[in-house]
Amino acid sequence: MEKQSVFSIGEVLASEDGFAITVKEDYRKALTALEGFSHLNILWWADDFESMEYRSITTVKKPYKKGPETIGVFATRSPLRPNPIAVSLIYIFRIDYEKGIIFTPYIDAHPGTPVLDIKPHQPSTDVTRSASVPAWCSHWPESIEDSADFDWEAEFNF
Repeated sequence: MEKQSVFSIGEVLASEDGFAITVKEDYRKALTALEGFSHLNILWWADDFESMEYRSITTVKKPYKKGPETIGVFATRSPLRPNPIAVSLIYIFRIDYEKGIIFTPYIDAHPGTPVLDIKPHQPSTDVTRSASVPAWCSHWPESIEDSADFDWEAEFNF
């Protein structure tokens, strides 16, 4: 079986009104039937961190002020990882199906970031009532909505 490669289906854009995900023309039909979903999971490639130097990092020194002194990258959402794949949950403000643009107030990716995939956020598979986290981050917000008012700057050492 021939190995397949990962490629971009679109990119992140920014404007004074917020952010947008643009979908390449070949993939716009894949947006069909997204009506009614309020949120999407956007998988994106952290292209600023794709060098072998960054991709070989497996632990980092205390990125979180209340975290352990050393932490494995799999315990972070850092783009420093073996494969710099990131995921962001976004709110759908609106979708222009003809132009292939998903408008959102915010995504934690910079303009020009390659988008790898889009998946609908499904509470039946993406939310759990019994999730637990380590004590050092247990004070973080319990939802993306609450995150908007949280002082994230006070949590990081960078």
